[in-house]
Amino acid sequence: QVQLVESGGRVVQTGGSLRLSCAASGRTFGSYAVGWFRQAPGKEREFIARISRSGGTTYYADSVKGRFTISRDNAKNTVYLQMNSLKLEDTAVYYCAATPGVYGSSRPQQYDYWGQGTQVTVSA
Repeated sequence: QVQLVESGGRVVQTGGSLRLSCAASGRTFGSYAVGWFRQAPGKEREFIARISRSGGTTYYADSVKGRFTISRDNAKNTVYLQMNSLKLEDTAVYYCAATPGVYGSSRPQQYDYWGQGTQVTVSA
């Protein structure tokens, strides 16, 4: 079992930056690939980024490529999502998820564990 807790969400102005954290407890965090997803009101859950178990491989959705960076510190059992140049359309609840797969997936169905989410609101 892995328990995930997201933090760092808040209200930020357009063009600003935020860093979200996903803290894990339970079994060895380095045994899990991690993905970040987001869900805006009335929309489906959207893949944002994923990182492999070692942190050596990352993958991003086109909508955030060049603006967001995913990273991890397995010694601290934490995955981060650095978000720069935020846009109004980045407003959503952001979730992290973990899977035993090596590289993770862009499909939410492939993840076994989810956090409760953290709200990011980008204002004009």
